[in-house]
Amino acid sequence: MGTAKPATAAPAIEPGTFNDKAIVPSDAAVEAAIGSGHPLWLKLRAALAEAFDPVVEDWTFSGKRYGWSLRLSQRHRPIAYVTPLANRFRASLALPERAVDAALAAALPPAVRAAVAAARTYPEGRAVRLIVTSDEDVAGIVALARIRMAG
Repeated sequence: MGTAKPATAAPAIEPGTFNDKAIVPSDAAVEAAIGSGHPLWLKLRAALAEAFDPVVEDWTFSGKRYGWSLRLSQRHRPIAYVTPLANRFRASLALPERAVDAALAAALPPAVRAAVAAARTYPEGRAVRLIVTSDEDVAGIVALARIRMAG
């Protein structure tokens, strides 16, 4: 993967690469859009599928501003969303307030912990968003998803 940087909290929500509601992204289009980040995209999806079997994947459109995201869920409960960006992708999840203390106390990568601490609060929880650039990011997101789904 080269010299990967740790995950960083997205300061502003970068629009997704696919923002035409009429065109659901294909696997080939995603691979072309995220380029060298594609192996991490596959790794994150596989790790979440293994951790939360059975996982259902479906594309959701959040409007022209945000575009298409791949929603991963278990028994109709969202685990995480992954959004293709230009040459990378973002992983997002809503962390319920009851899980925030556990996440901040967990052995998460510093960037993941910082993203949790800085995440904006919504009725469904803190909106944690991370740009995925390394295997450590993938592991941190899976750990955070485990904390999220435990409650």
